Amino acid sequence: MSAFHSPFSAEASRLDAAASPERSGPPDFETFFDVSLDLMVIRDAEGRMVRVNRAWEPLLGYRREQLEGELMARFIHPDDLPASHATMARIAADLEIDGFVNRYRRQDGGYVRLEWRARRIGDYVYAVARDVTERLALQETMTQAREAAEAANRAKSEFLANMSHEIRTPLNGVIGVAAALERTGLTDQQRRMAELILTSGASLERVLSDILDISKIEAGRLEIELTPFDPARELGGLLEVHRLRAEEKGLRFEMELGEGAGASFIGDAVRLRQVLGNLVSNAIKFTEQGQVRARIDVLPVQAGRYDLLMEVSDTGIGFGAGFASDVFGRFRQADESITRRFGGTGLGLAICKALVELMGGTIGAQSTPGAGSSFTVRVPLQPASETLAMAGPGGAEELSFEGLRVLVAEDHPVNRLVVEMILQPLGALLTQVDDGAAALTALEAGSFDVILMDMQMPVLDGLSAVREIRRREALDGTRTPIIMLSANAMRQHQLDSLDAGANLHVSKPVTAVGLVDAIAQLLT
Repeated sequence: MSAFHSPFSAEASRLDAAASPERSGPPDFETFFDVSLDLMVIRDAEGRMVRVNRAWEPLLGYRREQLEGELMARFIHPDDLPASHATMARIAADLEIDGFVNRYRRQDGGYVRLEWRARRIGDYVYAVARDVTERLALQETMTQAREAAEAANRAKSEFLANMSHEIRTPLNGVIGVAAALERTGLTDQQRRMAELILTSGASLERVLSDILDISKIEAGRLEIELTPFDPARELGGLLEVHRLRAEEKGLRFEMELGEGAGASFIGDAVRLRQVLGNLVSNAIKFTEQGQVRARIDVLPVQAGRYDLLMEVSDTGIGFGAGFASDVFGRFRQADESITRRFGGTGLGLAICKALVELMGGTIGAQSTPGAGSSFTVRVPLQPASETLAMAGPGGAEELSFEGLRVLVAEDHPVNRLVVEMILQPLGALLTQVDDGAAALTALEAGSFDVILMDMQMPVLDGLSAVREIRRREALDGTRTPIIMLSANAMRQHQLDSLDAGANLHVSKPVTAVGLVDAIAQLLT
């Protein structure tokens, strides 16, 4: 190879020679080379550093005289040598590289990470490097933090899924047995008690669903389901439940249902019950003596438009004006003593505000410390196009499943009893087994019109059983409707059921109306 003659050095020498001591010229290239904060180097075809600038000295700790004439590979981290050699070889063909990172050894034995941009001109490579050690360390820290957050989120999802299954299983028994009990010969008082159990169970089931959907709440993806409902009936029944709690605490409970609340409107009755239930529950919790008052009415706003009015007031501890702006914030309590005395997370009112605003309404609060609080909710409603009969717990009896052959695969005896109480009065013929393998055996012995399959069972789980059923049916051209009945109620569980081959996924607790509607949907 010819002796090194840097065009950079030649130009610098020319300028130096042209400049006189008496006359100042433009900055020379040598000065520009040395004042750069980035590392600049010119290497030959053998990878030897023939010229470096001053920026190398403070970063690596070597004097320029110690670097110039040395092979660059001597300073590269051993683990980075293969990639570095490959990059050096590639520049011979590509003429330029940009963004390559490797580690260079400092004089003290440590390493820094350098990001390179280089270009080959003739027999030499002109390269500029920048210290990216801190930047890459920060990126790695952020990546680790993101991975830790994702792992924590997965752990949270698994925890919620497990809690969902453990809570929904006994809740299914409570609601299912109470619904069956209500259809038996009861006194008026006993029937009312059964209705209260059903109402409370339904509220508990929805709260559980909200906990499982906390990710949707955090992401602002709450879903509103608009259906016909009677505000007086839906919300009045909820207030009756809270009346009992208030009276047990020695509080007076006043309830007012306006005349306008007795008609049929379109709205999300379940979400409205959740909001009202939270407000009344708080009023009872924070009131030691005196009364709690709730008013429900529907007021005309203009032609064809109405507002549902929900007012809840109490004579409880109240809160000051300074806290009024934060009362609907997450994890907010007026002071720490409230949490110690009454418990709670401070999420309830924040969820109420999110729900009300999603329904297009408003929620406000007024309070005086020691004299009580008052909350007012207004939510727009549309009148139902026609008066629809609200489906009561006994509405399923109007249908008939006479002679319908149903295979039930469920390992929990209470859940089998619930299905039996719902379907046998309608004429269905039930065959019950307690695991997926037994379900496959039953299908070999006879045919069925509908299969109800639990997801988690011993011996063979529901998803595996459904996949095997669909595999066998693919061979003989049949297809039996399958409903997955599961305490696993998260979105992923629903998708897993459908992917396995189930037609529907019905989350526990199973209600008479919900199960009958699901079967009717498949049969039609």
